[in-house]
Amino acid sequence: IEQMRLSATKALIERRDTIIVATVSSIYGLGEPASYFSMVLHLVRGDMINQRTLLRRLAELQYTRNDIAFTRGTFLVRGDTVEVYPVYEEHPIRIEMFGDEIDRLMSLHPVTGEILTDDDELYIFPASHYTAGAERMGRAIKSIEDELAIRLPELERQGKLLEAQRLKMRTSYD
Repeated sequence: IEQMRLSATKALIERRDTIIVATVSSIYGLGEPASYFSMVLHLVRGDMINQRTLLRRLAELQYTRNDIAFTRGTFLVRGDTVEVYPVYEEHPIRIEMFGDEIDRLMSLHPVTGEILTDDDELYIFPASHYTAGAERMGRAIKSIEDELAIRLPELERQGKLLEAQRLKMRTSYD
């Protein structure tokens, strides 16, 4: 169901002739559309982007690096080549780079690796609808840190040192 939701969202963004018939529960909790749209990664052949920056952006879009099991929602890196398997697509994407320049964009057959299309531009959408931009994430982290600064002294005053330590560890880990 999540794959279909992501595919439908992609179609709504990319095409003007899209109509989706669904129950309210299928789109409930999708979050702010503007936040989701701002996360989309637009790649154009010839654009300049550092490979580390590209990998960081993929991680922000909730893709995980996995150089062994290449499945939906993952990406892998081989030298100057990055392959991404979007959650909402049937075919993975290959990004070939020459230095910091995007040299080639392609979609591949998932089993044979055969090149299906050679593209001039591609959009990579988040791997989940539940994404938050850097600004929103920063505000949330600041709020959590502020609340932690209030709660820890309270627990310590009550002699609940174990609880205070556990709260600090869990909050810092998360």
